[in-house]
Amino acid sequence: MRVWHGFLIAAAGLLLSQQGAAQVHLSIPTQDGTTIAADLYGSGARGVVLAHGGRRTKADWAPQAEILAAHGFRVLAFDFRGFGDSPVPPAALQSDAALRFDVLAAVRYLHHHGARTVSVVGASFGGVAAADASADSEPGEIDRLVLLAHGSSNHPELIKGRKLFIVGRHDTDGSGTVRLTEMRADYEKVKPPKRFVILEGSAHAQFLFKTDQGDRLMTEILRFLSAP
Repeated sequence: MRVWHGFLIAAAGLLLSQQGAAQVHLSIPTQDGTTIAADLYGSGARGVVLAHGGRRTKADWAPQAEILAAHGFRVLAFDFRGFGDSPVPPAALQSDAALRFDVLAAVRYLHHHGARTVSVVGASFGGVAAADASADSEPGEIDRLVLLAHGSSNHPELIKGRKLFIVGRHDTDGSGTVRLTEMRADYEKVKPPKRFVILEGSAHAQFLFKTDQGDRLMTEILRFLSAP
């Protein structure tokens, strides 16, 4: 706990030093013909895409985006098509399978605008889209992947790069299934390097940041994204 308090103090100092830094609002085209709205934080060479869950928008990532930016990351939080500030696409472009294109559009934007590496943090259904995007990406496009309480992905064996799985021990889906069970099934199929972190409690995905596990969750993400 003392280590974490020290980290918080350091992070607060960095954030204070960056107060007034402009947050850039973007509209990014996807490869299948729609657009997504996004907010850009920071200016580092290491990029991070934040993909929200089903009951969230890009705005909900703001506290985490600011911490990541303060630690030297160029951060892009976006709204999936039809969520938040992103327009609702035509019916033909509304399938869950198309959501991976939103993630890839965000990843490629960062690559084209100064990021040498890009990682993705995907929460809940955003984690599924992030996993599918990784499976569909070119080698090296997505360096690291944080899957926060995500559901089953389509092709976990094809997920590339380093992987960090995180879930609350007692988090359950609408049917009462413990998400840990689903995630373990995916975890067994993905290739190394990989790591699984189980937090205490029943909060789901981004809601974990609001619990007593929030500090540890942010620490685990920062440690994973910062490691050489």
